[in-house]
Amino acid sequence: MKIGDKMMKKIFYYYKVLILGIVGSFLMVSCSLFPEKITKKVTPITKKRVVPKKIDKTPYKTSECIRELSRGSELSGVQIDKIVVHKGQRKMETYAKGELVYTFAFSLGKNGDKGHKLQQGDYRTPEGSYKIVRKKCDNRLYKSLAISYPNNEDKKQAEKLGVNTGGYITIHGQPKWNADGHGDAFTLKNDWTEGCMAVPNSAMDKLWVAVKNGVKIDIYP
Repeated sequence: MKIGDKMMKKIFYYYKVLILGIVGSFLMVSCSLFPEKITKKVTPITKKRVVPKKIDKTPYKTSECIRELSRGSELSGVQIDKIVVHKGQRKMETYAKGELVYTFAFSLGKNGDKGHKLQQGDYRTPEGSYKIVRKKCDNRLYKSLAISYPNNEDKKQAEKLGVNTGGYITIHGQPKWNADGHGDAFTLKNDWTEGCMAVPNSAMDKLWVAVKNGVKIDIYP
């Protein structure tokens, strides 16, 4: 073989090694510079923003309620003649001629079941026999049935203690934000009144058409 041929083969061999080295280096560098071309693209998980429901602070509309009440046209169906309240159980039973008609759950004040109401601001609910004495269309708490607290015994007891009996104890509905009852599970698990008995608005609707002034209400511990 001629010397010239050997030289050409060596030159060609070194040329191939050089080219392969350059290509290999480029591929190694390209994997680190452009990972998105050889790796699977991962879409980040974003949490959906929860927008809290706006609390409705507007008052209840009472004009139609007041018109019906003034005419006595709110009453309909079976008429309840007795209400029995068990404070410790948070259970209210309604009767018509001795037959149980409805049973409702309710909330009290923070001291509602810690004895008989003695004075204004004690957050207790009275115990004993009373009557429904007033029905009110309430722009803050839907509708209410006021009981005859304080009676003569309550007044005498308060006089002995030198305190103010307080008053205006009612069975009432829910604040406007819970008008549709979506928060009943929460309100019925908590005592939040000032001594009144708070029922769901659905229960108040049933009481409203079935209870008139003079109905007896017995409240037990």
